[in-house]
Amino acid sequence: MTSAKVDTEKTSEEGYERGLGSRQVQMIAIGGAIGVGLFLGAGANIAKAGPSLILMYALAGAIVFFIMRALGELLLYRPVSGSFAEYSREFLGPFFGYFTGWTYWLMWVVTGMAELTAAAIYVNYWFPAIPQWVTALVFLVILFGVNLISVKLFGELEFWFSMVKVTALIGMIVIGLGVLTLGFSSAGDTAAVSNLWAFDGFFPKGIGSSLMTLQGVMFAYLAVELVGVTAGESENPEKTLPKAINTLPWRIALFYVGALTVILCVVKWTEFAPGVSPFVAAFAKIGIPAGAGIVNFVVLTAALSSCNSGMYSTGRMLRNLADSGEAPAAFRKLSASKTPAFGITVSVLFMGIGVVLNYVVPEKAFGYVTSVATAAGIWTWLMILVSHVLYRRAVEAGRLPASSFPAPGGAACSWIAIVFLLFVTGLIAYDADSRVCLYVMAGWAAALAVGWAILKSRNPQVTERRERALEKVG
Repeated sequence: MTSAKVDTEKTSEEGYERGLGSRQVQMIAIGGAIGVGLFLGAGANIAKAGPSLILMYALAGAIVFFIMRALGELLLYRPVSGSFAEYSREFLGPFFGYFTGWTYWLMWVVTGMAELTAAAIYVNYWFPAIPQWVTALVFLVILFGVNLISVKLFGELEFWFSMVKVTALIGMIVIGLGVLTLGFSSAGDTAAVSNLWAFDGFFPKGIGSSLMTLQGVMFAYLAVELVGVTAGESENPEKTLPKAINTLPWRIALFYVGALTVILCVVKWTEFAPGVSPFVAAFAKIGIPAGAGIVNFVVLTAALSSCNSGMYSTGRMLRNLADSGEAPAAFRKLSASKTPAFGITVSVLFMGIGVVLNYVVPEKAFGYVTSVATAAGIWTWLMILVSHVLYRRAVEAGRLPASSFPAPGGAACSWIAIVFLLFVTGLIAYDADSRVCLYVMAGWAAALAVGWAILKSRNPQVTERRERALEKVG
């Protein structure tokens, strides 16, 4: 299927405006890999694992690359908005498409709550008198307005949010390397590469404690798959998507592994604490005038960027579900600006629960929602990987055309990633603090099962869609 044919079919089928250019897709992909999980969550993980957290980010980053290459192969086989649900629906059956679509929607709703919480914490750095819930509500309303206007405005805002994050991280790395090599600033006397092992070794709390941070590390990587949601609104998906995915390894190496390595060399790991951004703490230690305030602004944009992306993706996923008869038909409607306004509005109302959490339990709100988002994200990634394995089988059997962007290692790398994600799920079950998210997911699964039973009784033809879709694509 040619790119032009894909563009024509998808535009007419979905009604979306292909308003995301190459530079915007690239920066959405880059920005998706730099979020509040790194800027805020890394503080608690450093306290748990010390310098070995660097290795955990590298390990998880390799797995995320396997996931993204599997997704990339599927996207170039059939680029469509709401891709994860669509591939689950095609290769695993209608129920899995329904379950994946709604679970991805849940992931972004609770991620939006986490980002609003983080943004409120960052604003509290400058204005401690303003209640967290007030700040969270203000940001929620502003981003809601942006997402209703047009996909071009969303893409442009996301481009500049990502530009701020990327520029700042590179600046942090350069300054940190300057402190290490030239010894300037108040941190210059103690900054050394030996800080990575000088305080109780590279694994100061033991390998077990390091592995337990993987659940938080995986949350930091949530949203890298957002590039798949943009497929239906990208100007030239066959060109922009592979480029965005192939740049992932160096983004992970530079922004995660590189930045954390430099920070942990400049400031010894024992000086970081949960609830405080390690980047803010490092710049405060270095003593650069207004440095901590500047970094605080950067991590604020990171949180708002992720929340902005959440509003974008939830509206698209609800519309994909409605197109498949798995959500109310009202979600199919597009506004005059070709945005799924009703779906975005409903999602934002649910994100408003995060505002309530900031009012009721401000000190625990971030931890609660990140664990639920991680569990929902792991399900989404598993569905991408399983769909990829089944797609490769269909290609080898001659039932489906080969993708123009095959994943290196084929299905083998997808199997490795599946085992890894199941291992992380086991770690979540083992940890008493994060185990609650599995209870939430069990309740969510039960609610979706009830919804499916009702849907099946009212609209039984949804269970037949799988065969028709395969015939059409094949």
